[in-house]
Amino acid sequence: MILPQQLRKVLLIDDDRGQAKIVDASFGKFTGEKFELHWAPNFDDGLLALRREHFTACLLDYQLGPESGLDLLREVVRLEIDTPVVLLTSESAGDVDTQAMNLGALDYLVKHELSPRGLERSLRYAIKLHATLGELRRLATRDMLTGLFNRREGVRLIEREVERARHSERALTVLLIDIDNFKGVNDSLGHDAGDRMLAAVAKAIQGAVREVDSVVRWGGDEFAVWVMDSDAVTGRRLGEAVVAAVRPLGCTVSVGMAEWNNARDDAADLLVAADRALYEAKNAGRDRVA
Repeated sequence: MILPQQLRKVLLIDDDRGQAKIVDASFGKFTGEKFELHWAPNFDDGLLALRREHFTACLLDYQLGPESGLDLLREVVRLEIDTPVVLLTSESAGDVDTQAMNLGALDYLVKHELSPRGLERSLRYAIKLHATLGELRRLATRDMLTGLFNRREGVRLIEREVERARHSERALTVLLIDIDNFKGVNDSLGHDAGDRMLAAVAKAIQGAVREVDSVVRWGGDEFAVWVMDSDAVTGRRLGEAVVAAVRPLGCTVSVGMAEWNNARDDAADLLVAADRALYEAKNAGRDRVA
């Protein structure tokens, strides 16, 4: 039996029930791919839906009672919600379109000019552009060899996590990980073998930590992990799990762990402390956590 293809979901956030019916009717007239429309009647319900579910795209009304679609776009950016947004508005003048684009909207439609063909074209364009921009972001933020976050993105992430921890008073630890005697691998076996080892170690580190933790190719044979919502006990446990996960690969790693101190530390302080701990691990005999 051939099962029907699952429709991709689009969220409409609009406080006008009549407009929701018009959009739904337009969806039924699409000539290409069909979409399943979901409706949220206000700002709060729309933001909650975007946070809880995955949508292929979002159609966002400019006017949402006391708040605007631009306000919701700002929240989408702040919360790093990865959904392409098309703004709908009754306004055809002013700089609403420019403001929306600057905040991350991928297209802009005027309601009284709306047609099934125009709406379908806009959705297709936003979805395609979102995929293209996502690939560009991946290339800009990922290390090509290991697929991990690169150092530039890693710095951005740790600064963000420190600010989140500061405001929420949550715990945060950092692991700096260095492959022991890696230079000898490159010198004796060649750089291809070294690259294979780096990729294998990266995979082992990812498997040893949690999905919520950010793993970074920090540089050369060094990696970093931002361990979210974790104190020193959890951080050390995960550091030891990393050490154990790498041993079957025929190499070892040293790990320096530091716990963020809300009273005095910023991201740079935390990284300096983890780096000092890494040297302690090296000096104590390697293949361990300090």
